[in-house]
Amino acid sequence: MPQHARVIIIGSGPAGYTAAIYAARALLEPVLIAGFEQGGQLMITTEVENYPGFAEPIQGPWLMEQMRLQAEHVGTKLVSDHIVEAHLDERPFRLTGDSGKSYTCDSLIIATGAKAKWLGLPSEERFKGFGVSACATCDGFFFRGKKVLVVGGGNTAVEEALYLSNLASQVTIIHRRDEFRSERVLVKRLLAQENVSILFNHVIDEIVGDENPLSVTGARVKNVATGAVHTLAADGVFVAIGHSPASELFRGQLTIKPSGYIAVEPGSTRTSMPGVYAAGDVADEVYRQAVTAAGLGCMAALEVEKFLLDAPTTAVKEIA
Repeated sequence: MPQHARVIIIGSGPAGYTAAIYAARALLEPVLIAGFEQGGQLMITTEVENYPGFAEPIQGPWLMEQMRLQAEHVGTKLVSDHIVEAHLDERPFRLTGDSGKSYTCDSLIIATGAKAKWLGLPSEERFKGFGVSACATCDGFFFRGKKVLVVGGGNTAVEEALYLSNLASQVTIIHRRDEFRSERVLVKRLLAQENVSILFNHVIDEIVGDENPLSVTGARVKNVATGAVHTLAADGVFVAIGHSPASELFRGQLTIKPSGYIAVEPGSTRTSMPGVYAAGDVADEVYRQAVTAAGLGCMAALEVEKFLLDAPTTAVKEIA
């Protein structure tokens, strides 16, 4: 017998927890299915300084723990499972977890987020949060007056480099090709920045740094044409090779943009399927910030509340 809830939220990042808080306060008794990586991308962010309400920097994992506790406090039921199948062709919507359990719901909020693409280097993994970042808006402030490297050649990399050029003393873009894939207008702006240099036909071979305290001091880069290797001094490395939204589960059922993000109506979190809403980084390919994800989670819960006022409930066993 499937376990049923009026609203199920998939994902446990800022969007998911905020949606849960608002839905619970509306007495919708939401169920949040947390997934394998509870807390989302903030779980690997050591210092958060741009989330409103905190005068001093806070730890990303701590912030997510507080959101989880708040969601539970107002009445959200948390389920430790990972959804592997979704059937949205009729209501109630049907979900299957990795545990083998089945769930149904009258409305669904997708808050599965997105992951930054990484280089896959062991040294990159070691220095994540200690000089290696995938978000200039999040972490650029900590590199004021310092030297940084930006990896990538698309719009994301150029936009990150432009942002950092207003903070760092020197920005070097490392791109494996011999020309940018970014829009020309962005490249033109980039070339106008005096503190930006470009290293084409190069890749990062290894990120180097100190162990005590853990910090980046530079990167060993390799020329893809000649194989020549040299080391660049830097205080930070920003990986900007794109993001992968966790939308694969819903392909063929919802409208998905070519970029992989779930399409929603402008100014809304409504997807192409009535009763299904998408909030946070799985639908937001522009901002991808914790605070905007939380805002979208709020919007999704309010839209679900309105939807359920006009939609009949389904008599199925409630989730315990």
